[in-house]
Amino acid sequence: MTQPTDQPLVEVQDLRKAFGEREVLRGVSFSALEGTATALLGPSGSGKTTVLRSLNVLEPPDAGRVRIADAAVDFSATGVDNATRRREVEALRARSGMVFQSHHLFPHKTVLGNLLEGPVQVQHRDVDEATADARRLLEQVGLEGREDQYPSQLSGGQQQRVGIARALALNPQVVLLDEPTSALDPELVGEVLAVIRDLATHGWTLVIVTHEIRFARDVAEQVLFLDDGVIAEEGGPEVLTDPQHERTRQFLRRVLEAG
Repeated sequence: MTQPTDQPLVEVQDLRKAFGEREVLRGVSFSALEGTATALLGPSGSGKTTVLRSLNVLEPPDAGRVRIADAAVDFSATGVDNATRRREVEALRARSGMVFQSHHLFPHKTVLGNLLEGPVQVQHRDVDEATADARRLLEQVGLEGREDQYPSQLSGGQQQRVGIARALALNPQVVLLDEPTSALDPELVGEVLAVIRDLATHGWTLVIVTHEIRFARDVAEQVLFLDDGVIAEEGGPEVLTDPQHERTRQFLRRVLEAG
């Protein structure tokens, strides 16, 4: 469903999550407009990946509300029967595509077969239509002519680009990317970042967990810096060039010096 231009496509309200005694998320709230890129940054253990995985309920929050377009789940609501909650979660998941740190491709399927699995088996789309879309997406990520190869025949960067194309093949309204370059050799990072930069240029709505500070500065309209389960600082790309909080400044210094 197309959203009014003044209404966020993504809304997260008071998200909370604990693993045992440890509170990983302690009330995270933010929104994202359609066609924008949001970067989630922060030190290890700050909760950024948990936020991302909460958006499609790979990690069910303990409380809070998540909405993507016309699908929403209120995890704080009580008395919701299992069948209703399952339908809510399925609707929310259907509006996003996930790109993981490791590509998670099916090793026994070809590149094309990996792209067709979701649209055909899950969304029950016409095979010919889904195949045409898949070939177009492979061209978009620079992998035309690789349709019949298997993941083991591709480099890590190429496999991750297949993973991005596979997420796009579901026609999501939001693409969620969890440290998409962290498992790659340094010389392969650029090719994956170039594909993500192209998606942002073409108006995809992106939520990205990344440690690539310069990339986030160039691509993201919104930057959220998480620390100890809360958003410690938020704003535009200026958060990365002129942070207002000392904790953000410390983090950026360490990351940039390490890079």
